[in-house]
Amino acid sequence: MESVQRVRYPSFDYANIDPSSIPLVEVIVRSDSSPPTPFRIGREDNWIVEWRDKTPEDEHLEIIDSVTTTATLPFLMGTRNGWYIEPDPMHAIARRLITPTVILLISSLIIHAIAPTLTEIDVLSWLTQKTYKIGPLDYPALIFITFPLFLLPIILRSVANSRDIRRQNFYIQNPLNSPMIDYQINDRSLTIKSLKVPENVEIIGGRIQVGVAIPERETILKALNRNDNTQPPPGMSTPLPERRIISTEEHGTGVGEAIPTPVKYSRVLLLEPMRVRARGDFMKFIDGESINLQGPSERWPGSIYSSLIALHWELIIYAKRGNTKMRWVKPIIIPNSENTINIETMPLRNSRSEISSDSN
Repeated sequence: MESVQRVRYPSFDYANIDPSSIPLVEVIVRSDSSPPTPFRIGREDNWIVEWRDKTPEDEHLEIIDSVTTTATLPFLMGTRNGWYIEPDPMHAIARRLITPTVILLISSLIIHAIAPTLTEIDVLSWLTQKTYKIGPLDYPALIFITFPLFLLPIILRSVANSRDIRRQNFYIQNPLNSPMIDYQINDRSLTIKSLKVPENVEIIGGRIQVGVAIPERETILKALNRNDNTQPPPGMSTPLPERRIISTEEHGTGVGEAIPTPVKYSRVLLLEPMRVRARGDFMKFIDGESINLQGPSERWPGSIYSSLIALHWELIIYAKRGNTKMRWVKPIIIPNSENTINIETMPLRNSRSEISSDSN
């Protein structure tokens, strides 16, 4: 069976990139399985993911042989399945402080540059002319205010990374079993009939969400007639060394620091956000009662996976283990719709998991 896939997937730093500068990947996918009901997420002049029937006008497109399945792909089972530790909230504070501290440092340099004109203003005159001698050198008083503030985000980030590493090491030494869960999948919703978690774990609530995973790097390069020995197309980086612990670049178009510092383990313990993602409402759990988790308000396609487009649904359980916030993630299979789906605006999320504890 042949169908057409068209993808312009958002880059890591998509907020600062013009989508039209990213090449649109268009291929004919050849598979033994039937394609899903056609769907499109996004617009032609923006980020877009589309899977549709083949037409005579598509004969010139590159042909890609790919498995088309509703079973969750192995790389998603390895990166979005199990217990995860939420990044330290200090990461978000540190990142928000970067802009004001840089502005403060630049302002202090400007003030020093125009210092002769500030002699009539007592406070500014003192800041620009007063110096403190340390060893053989004199340092302006202003540097003792601006420079420590400039270093504050770096210090906070270092402390947060140390905490993340400590929490990850504790989990590695004391791993948790998966919850015992009895659930039923409905049409775009999921009903949890019973849920039993390991001891010392407190359940907070849960939700289901859907997103589009990062395409396979090899498929994108093949569709664009490129290889890893040449300059990658816009939006992609060169391959990272295998010794690096990172899941995004292994499978797609990750560029930049996607997660805080991970610890060497059989899998990543810090969940990376899906850049394209929509979610249902958060629901609190009440002991002994069943709970119904609804999907996004806008109707999405069901679960479908190929090497280029992976439309992925998952259940997320929010929990606490002592003072550590955690979440348990389980891929789920949602049946596909019989009607064509067209989502006009692609829902994008920040690629940095440390920006917000609820960013995944």
